[in-house]
Amino acid sequence: MRPTPSLTPRWIVSAALLLIAAAPSEQAQIRYVTDGDTFRLTTGERIRIAGIDAPETHAEQARCAAEIALGDAAATRLRALLDDRSVGIERVGRSYDRTVARVTLDGRDLAAMLVADGAARWWPRGAPKPDWCGTARDRQPPAPRRGRRG
Repeated sequence: MRPTPSLTPRWIVSAALLLIAAAPSEQAQIRYVTDGDTFRLTTGERIRIAGIDAPETHAEQARCAAEIALGDAAATRLRALLDDRSVGIERVGRSYDRTVARVTLDGRDLAAMLVADGAARWWPRGAPKPDWCGTARDRQPPAPRRGRRG
Protein backbone atom coordinates (compact mmCIF):
# COMPACT_ATOMS: atom_id res chain seq x y z
CA MET A 1 0.00 0.00 0.00
CA ARG A 2 1.30 3.45 -0.96
CA PRO A 3 1.75 6.04 1.77
CA THR A 4 -0.68 8.96 1.59
CA PRO A 5 1.05 12.32 1.19
CA SER A 6 0.49 14.53 4.21
CA LEU A 7 -1.55 17.67 3.80
CA THR A 8 0.71 20.56 4.69
CA PRO A 9 -0.70 24.01 5.41
CA ARG A 10 1.09 25.34 2.30
CA TRP A 11 -0.61 22.71 0.12
CA ILE A 12 -4.02 23.56 1.60
CA VAL A 13 -3.51 27.28 1.06
CA SER A 14 -2.37 26.69 -2.54
CA ALA A 15 -5.41 24.55 -3.26
CA ALA A 16 -7.75 27.14 -1.75
CA LEU A 17 -6.19 29.92 -3.86
CA LEU A 18 -6.60 27.84 -7.01
CA LEU A 19 -10.26 27.23 -6.22
CA ILE A 20 -10.86 30.93 -5.58
CA ALA A 21 -9.07 31.92 -8.79
CA ALA A 22 -11.05 29.36 -10.77
CA ALA A 23 -14.40 30.46 -9.33
CA PRO A 24 -16.45 32.27 -11.95
CA SER A 25 -17.45 35.84 -11.22
CA GLU A 26 -21.09 36.68 -10.73
CA GLN A 27 -22.88 37.77 -13.91
CA ALA A 28 -24.85 41.00 -13.63
CA GLN A 29 -26.91 43.15 -15.99
CA ILE A 30 -26.11 46.85 -16.50
CA ARG A 31 -28.91 49.37 -15.94
CA TYR A 32 -26.94 52.52 -16.80
CA VAL A 33 -23.51 54.13 -16.72
CA THR A 34 -22.97 56.98 -14.25
CA ASP A 35 -19.51 58.12 -15.39
CA GLY A 36 -16.26 56.72 -16.77
CA ASP A 37 -15.62 54.31 -13.87
CA THR A 38 -19.03 53.80 -12.21
CA PHE A 39 -22.27 52.14 -13.27
CA ARG A 40 -25.49 50.81 -11.78
CA LEU A 41 -26.78 47.26 -12.08
CA THR A 42 -30.43 46.36 -12.72
CA THR A 43 -30.53 45.36 -9.02
CA GLY A 44 -29.82 49.00 -8.12
CA GLU A 45 -26.29 48.27 -6.83
CA ARG A 46 -23.69 50.92 -7.74
CA ILE A 47 -20.39 49.48 -8.99
CA ARG A 48 -17.04 51.34 -9.04
CA ILE A 49 -14.46 49.63 -11.27
CA ALA A 50 -11.46 48.61 -9.14
CA GLY A 51 -7.93 49.84 -9.78
CA ILE A 52 -8.66 52.70 -12.18
CA ASP A 53 -9.68 56.34 -12.18
CA ALA A 54 -11.61 58.10 -14.92
CA PRO A 55 -11.79 61.89 -15.13
CA GLU A 56 -14.62 63.58 -13.24
CA THR A 57 -17.71 64.81 -15.06
CA HIS A 58 -19.03 67.34 -12.52
CA ALA A 59 -17.54 70.80 -11.87
CA GLU A 60 -17.61 70.36 -8.09
CA GLN A 61 -15.41 67.25 -8.37
CA ALA A 62 -13.19 68.11 -11.34
CA ARG A 63 -9.99 70.13 -11.02
CA CYS A 64 -10.33 71.88 -14.38
CA ALA A 65 -12.66 72.26 -17.37
CA ALA A 66 -10.45 69.96 -19.43
CA GLU A 67 -11.07 67.16 -16.91
CA ILE A 68 -14.83 67.53 -17.37
CA ALA A 69 -14.47 67.18 -21.14
CA LEU A 70 -12.29 64.10 -20.68
CA GLY A 71 -14.78 62.75 -18.15
CA ASP A 72 -17.67 63.13 -20.59
CA ALA A 73 -15.65 61.24 -23.23
CA ALA A 74 -14.80 58.49 -20.72
CA ALA A 75 -18.46 58.10 -19.74
CA THR A 76 -19.45 57.93 -23.41
CA ARG A 77 -16.84 55.18 -23.98
CA LEU A 78 -18.06 53.16 -20.99
CA ARG A 79 -21.67 53.52 -22.18
CA ALA A 80 -20.67 52.25 -25.62
CA LEU A 81 -19.09 49.19 -24.00
CA LEU A 82 -21.75 48.44 -21.38
CA ASP A 83 -25.21 49.69 -22.34
CA ASP A 84 -27.69 46.82 -22.05
CA ARG A 85 -24.87 44.30 -21.50
CA SER A 86 -24.09 41.70 -18.91
CA VAL A 87 -20.74 41.75 -17.08
CA GLY A 88 -18.80 39.61 -14.64
CA ILE A 89 -18.50 41.15 -11.18
CA GLU A 90 -15.96 40.21 -8.50
CA ARG A 91 -16.57 42.39 -5.43
CA VAL A 92 -13.38 43.56 -3.68
CA GLY A 93 -14.45 46.47 -1.42
CA ARG A 94 -16.57 49.55 -0.80
CA SER A 95 -16.12 53.26 -1.58
CA TYR A 96 -18.58 56.17 -1.25
CA ASP A 97 -21.56 53.82 -0.84
CA ARG A 98 -20.53 51.91 -3.96
CA THR A 99 -19.30 48.38 -4.39
CA VAL A 100 -15.74 48.31 -5.74
CA ALA A 101 -15.34 45.37 -8.11
CA ARG A 102 -13.17 43.82 -10.76
CA VAL A 103 -15.32 43.74 -13.86
CA THR A 104 -15.08 41.57 -16.97
CA LEU A 105 -16.82 42.04 -20.28
CA ASP A 106 -16.88 39.04 -22.62
CA GLY A 107 -14.11 37.50 -20.49
CA ARG A 108 -11.85 40.57 -20.80
CA ASP A 109 -10.82 42.87 -17.94
CA LEU A 110 -12.87 46.06 -18.28
CA ALA A 111 -10.35 48.22 -16.37
CA ALA A 112 -7.56 47.21 -18.77
CA MET A 113 -9.81 47.95 -21.75
CA LEU A 114 -10.59 51.46 -20.46
CA VAL A 115 -6.92 52.20 -19.73
CA ALA A 116 -5.90 50.94 -23.18
CA ASP A 117 -8.55 53.23 -24.73
CA GLY A 118 -7.23 56.23 -22.75
CA ALA A 119 -10.59 56.63 -20.97
CA ALA A 120 -9.07 55.79 -17.56
CA ARG A 121 -5.72 55.51 -15.80
CA TRP A 122 -4.44 52.88 -13.41
CA TRP A 123 -4.98 53.96 -9.78
CA PRO A 124 -3.35 51.52 -7.35
CA ARG A 125 -4.70 51.53 -3.81
CA GLY A 126 -2.93 54.16 -1.72
CA ALA A 127 -1.52 56.06 -4.71
CA PRO A 128 -2.42 59.72 -5.34
CA LYS A 129 -5.42 60.30 -7.59
CA PRO A 130 -4.32 60.71 -11.22
CA ASP A 131 -4.05 64.31 -12.45
CA TRP A 132 -6.23 64.84 -15.52
CA CYS A 133 -5.41 68.55 -15.84
CA GLY A 134 -1.64 68.55 -16.27
CA THR A 135 -0.67 72.19 -16.55
CA ALA A 136 -4.17 73.50 -17.32
CA ARG A 137 -4.62 77.17 -16.35
CA ASP A 138 -8.10 76.65 -14.97
CA ARG A 139 -6.99 74.03 -12.46
CA GLN A 140 -8.96 74.00 -9.20
CA PRO A 141 -7.76 72.68 -5.84
CA PRO A 142 -9.14 69.21 -5.11
CA ALA A 143 -12.35 69.09 -3.11
CA PRO A 144 -12.11 67.41 0.29
CA ARG A 145 -12.62 63.64 -0.03
CA ARG A 146 -15.30 61.82 1.88
CA GLY A 147 -15.31 58.14 2.62
CA ARG A 148 -12.70 55.65 1.63
CA ARG A 149 -11.77 54.31 -1.78
CA GLY A 150 -11.72 50.50 -1.92
